[in-house]
Amino acid sequence: MKLILGLGKTGVSIARFLTKQQVAFRIADNRNAPPFLLPFKSQFNTENLFLGDWKPELLNNIDEVIISPGIAQNEAIVVLARVNNIPVISDIELFSRHANAPIIGITGSNGKSSVTQLLGEMIANDGNRVAIGGNIGKPALECLSDKIDYYVLELSSYQLDYTQNLTLLTGVVLNITPDHLDRYPSFEHYIKSKLSLYQYCQHPVINADEPLTPTLDNAKYFGMDMPKQGSDFGTVTCHGSCYILKGDDALMDADELPLIGQHNIVNVLAALALGRQIGLNTDSMMITIKTFKGLEHRIEWVTKKQNIDYYNDSKATNAIATITAIKALINQYENIVLIAGGIKKQEDYNALFALIDNHIPHVVLIGQSAKELGNNIHTAKVTYANSMEAAVNVASTLIDKGAILLSPACASFDMFDDFEQRGNVFKDIVK
Repeated sequence: MKLILGLGKTGVSIARFLTKQQVAFRIADNRNAPPFLLPFKSQFNTENLFLGDWKPELLNNIDEVIISPGIAQNEAIVVLARVNNIPVISDIELFSRHANAPIIGITGSNGKSSVTQLLGEMIANDGNRVAIGGNIGKPALECLSDKIDYYVLELSSYQLDYTQNLTLLTGVVLNITPDHLDRYPSFEHYIKSKLSLYQYCQHPVINADEPLTPTLDNAKYFGMDMPKQGSDFGTVTCHGSCYILKGDDALMDADELPLIGQHNIVNVLAALALGRQIGLNTDSMMITIKTFKGLEHRIEWVTKKQNIDYYNDSKATNAIATITAIKALINQYENIVLIAGGIKKQEDYNALFALIDNHIPHVVLIGQSAKELGNNIHTAKVTYANSMEAAVNVASTLIDKGAILLSPACASFDMFDDFEQRGNVFKDIVK
């Protein structure tokens, strides 16, 4: 019998899969009212559903634990399973056992959703059937199909932590910056988690600008400098324009990209390198790039009202992501009002505070960590708001022309279910 830990989106997807496979399971969650309780009850018999504190008896007659990524490795039930030599695996490892098409894995502290979506669209536009999932969109197990040519999975460090066996045709660690340090004993443990992706890759892709990534055989490289090999991807600046290169060949002017910011150039380079590793046609990939509109909640332009452009960057849940968003906009707008705040991460925010003081005249702060953030901003004018609606309303009075950017640099769970809800609330208020 299998034990599923966690009754969220991933846990329900595991339950559905095991039911189709006619595999017996019990499912447990240490919350009394987990978010997917009602959907589960509507689809499954609740005889083997256990809520509340983990009990050792949950492991009786269990030969494998399949765990949701949100459950930490130091939870008593996880420790006890390992003490009893019961394998603890992720839904990703279970997916890999049953996938009959090549899998591409994408991870990184920032940018992984955008690269996953862009590569998926490249594969589809090259005439292949593709499924996109994992840590984005559908859970991996719900992507399984005999009609798929390629699977493109966004993989979080949490998912990689519980994966010991995974077969990837190609994969990339886009970047590594301090994040989720409430979950890891140190930054070094987080780095190890991210880099574990490469042990599963047949044909890896490496970010040449990321000093924490290794040098590997059979790898394609990408970065913002001139490519060192004819099959690698990079850029060159000439006559004031930045060009995307494959080897020595210029593929396009970066100004042709529909998305703003250097980080999106890097995302494009990563997707190109992954695409070449699986044999996609370069011309087909370039057509996709020129029409790619990006993902919701990632420096997403919402609307323009009274000479003010509104941007939703709710996915920015750490300082580096907000720094990226500000840098993407400061060359276009003289005046930017930043709406930030939520639950501050355990990371160094000093670079963000310095950037705000140098480039942002007004900041509106919300959420649990608002005061802590505000105490470290010295030049920009700081206003506090007790709701998203109040934040948008006050922000709109602070400038006559420019941009209002929601880029929180914090987790959302003090005020919202997740970053998607936070971004949608922002957009609804703006519109």
